[in-house]
Amino acid sequence: MTVISELRMRPATAGRRGWDASTTARLVLAGAVIFTLLVGANLATPLYPLLQARLGMSSLGVSVVFSSYVLALVAVLMVAGHWSDHIGRRAALVLAVLVGLLGGVIFANADSLAVLSFGRALQGVAVGLATGASAAALRELLPQRPDWASRFTLLSSAGGVAAGPAIGGLLSLLPDPTRMPYYVHSGVLLAALVPLWLLKARPAIAPSEGRPALKVLAPRKPAISRDARGSFWMASSVGFLSFAVFGFCLSLAPGFFATVVPVDSRPFIGVLAGLTLGSSALSQLVAVRGRHVVAVALTVLGISVALVGAAAAWSNPWLLAVASITAGAGQGIAFRHVFNDVAGRVEPARHAQVISTVYVITYLGSAVPVVGLGLAVSALGQQAAVVGFTALCALAALGLAAVSLRGFSR
Repeated sequence: MTVISELRMRPATAGRRGWDASTTARLVLAGAVIFTLLVGANLATPLYPLLQARLGMSSLGVSVVFSSYVLALVAVLMVAGHWSDHIGRRAALVLAVLVGLLGGVIFANADSLAVLSFGRALQGVAVGLATGASAAALRELLPQRPDWASRFTLLSSAGGVAAGPAIGGLLSLLPDPTRMPYYVHSGVLLAALVPLWLLKARPAIAPSEGRPALKVLAPRKPAISRDARGSFWMASSVGFLSFAVFGFCLSLAPGFFATVVPVDSRPFIGVLAGLTLGSSALSQLVAVRGRHVVAVALTVLGISVALVGAAAAWSNPWLLAVASITAGAGQGIAFRHVFNDVAGRVEPARHAQVISTVYVITYLGSAVPVVGLGLAVSALGQQAAVVGFTALCALAALGLAAVSLRGFSR
């Protein structure tokens, strides 16, 4: 079946040539696509100060640009989170790569806040198309190892988000620092598109079977079984909080970190901004079990986030670095457990749709709180706003830890 016939939801053609990849190769490809798209979506983190100077943007402008990506991503997850169930995982990932290429080129050449936001929005569309498809593909490829499917999903996504700022900082050392990172990334996306296009795709799990395409692909209200509802809301709440913290790290944190660490180096600031997300990604490789592991991990997250805010007041870069690492570890362990719980309770035919809905709420954490933080910075100043924001996140983490304990006690 070709990509075009998949998008048209036509039956597979017998005898079609293609790359009949092994399970391992398919795992790597599914993870690599979402990883690469998320790297591209976060290349801009260390570049925002340069973009602010070039376009005359304020802190609120940075928040708007960042949130345009998140809101577009959320909209696509709501509208098209189930598409890969019908057109196939490969076709959805090909669409995602193509849209990601377009978004990166537009963002690189933007000359206004509106065009910059449009490029970011296209990057959000690309990530939204790939999120449910890659997560569902990984679970289908590891039917007997659901825990590892969740680990690979979170490792790919958190790893891409973490690597983006560091790679963006390094590539910004090249000539034309606000454009060259995106040209390099576009080359990587084109390289990933080749094996994806040649792959002999597996059939969609819910083909249209003669039904009109518009009816099959139309937005739908997610249906969550009664047994999965508690897990769904816990995963969504932890995800929302997690991405509120991540959104801060990827948008306004570089300017904040520069007040704590007196180093004028975009690669270094990019690495520092990605510490929390990198720690979250690496935590997926650690097996942590226990009755109260979620509550403990959320408590670690809460205390660590509070210390990130305190690091500026105390002018302590070591505290900032250590707290960022432990915050990521706590988040990663907590989110993996609640994510794996809801993924294990959802029937396979609705996996992409329900997981996409979890990510809808999760990614909203990177939009609404970050815009509020941008407004607070304009009104109160950077340090006061960041300290208040991190204190609220800490309280939310401790509250969720208490809810988790209550749930386990029943």
